[in-house]
Amino acid sequence: MRADRLISIMMYLQARGRMTAAELARELEVSERTIYRDLEALHASGVPVLAERGPGGGVELPENYRTNLTGLSEEEVRGLFLSAVPGPLADLGLGKSIEGAVLKLTAALPEAHRHDIEQVRARIHVDTSDWFRPGEHVPYLELLQRAVWQDRRVMMTYAPAVGRKIRTCIEPYGLVAKGTVWYVVASPVNSAPVFGVTKVKAARRTTTVYRISRIHEAELLDERFERPERFDLREYWDNWVREFRESMPRYTATVRMDADLLGRLPRILGEGARGLAEQAGPPDEEGCVVLDLTFDSFEGARGAILSLGAGAEVLAPEELRAGVLDLASDLLDLYTRENREHERRVRHPERFEQFEWR
Repeated sequence: MRADRLISIMMYLQARGRMTAAELARELEVSERTIYRDLEALHASGVPVLAERGPGGGVELPENYRTNLTGLSEEEVRGLFLSAVPGPLADLGLGKSIEGAVLKLTAALPEAHRHDIEQVRARIHVDTSDWFRPGEHVPYLELLQRAVWQDRRVMMTYAPAVGRKIRTCIEPYGLVAKGTVWYVVASPVNSAPVFGVTKVKAARRTTTVYRISRIHEAELLDERFERPERFDLREYWDNWVREFRESMPRYTATVRMDADLLGRLPRILGEGARGLAEQAGPPDEEGCVVLDLTFDSFEGARGAILSLGAGAEVLAPEELRAGVLDLASDLLDLYTRENREHERRVRHPERFEQFEWR
């Protein structure tokens, strides 16, 4: 709807200042040609849109120009209040602030929209916590938040998932909450202790991501840094997540399984396996189908196959087939030995009582 898009363009320009047509097109999910037509329509309607061509150019509104938009639709009100769920933002100390902002916004809305808000609260609740994993311990989250706001360097001791702890200085650009896990996006800089005082060199490395729960020590430095002008946190994070997923190790196995077990695959392998189950061909004469399943590792594949019981057989690779057999044999030996021991105690309790008394 063009009217909504024109309003959105003015809101973006008021909130962010100068933007390029490409940036507006990306935010509104339309073509740049459409943005140019919308800008012409705004100018024709009396909105003083200023445009500048060339490198560093873009469109903007005059600094003193503001418009008050109170015509929120019913869907916009619902979306606005659903987006005000504190979740991980409570870790930043913003829980009460969000509640206060929602209360003020509720009071400022027309009476008709207040009913919509009550409907949202009564019918939809968003729980951002994980099922069986408690929140991570992030004692340095507040320090990093200050560093991000003030563009100040941080000296920290970090323990990566693999390898030894490292002592490094970072220039933090932003914080990201992935579910309930917090990360800091930063550029590490070279540092070296000189006569007990850490001196930071100017050479900057590539931007990277650190899991905040793995930071063991952190110190907020007085040194400030210059944040890259065109750094987009959301764009960087989306690209990093995509590259991280693509770099994850994958272990593929060919499995022949009872078609009745297909419904269990999403519970064992995650919702991504639902598509595999739906794409499986018709079962053979014995009621089985053959699937290529993807796991994170050999160990994960072995455990998942065993959880399917006798209804699943590994066809390839041979190492996984042998691994499942070895682990199943070990389990069989363990429980057989324990059963034998139990039977001996039941049949001859006097022998064990005498032995334990001695």
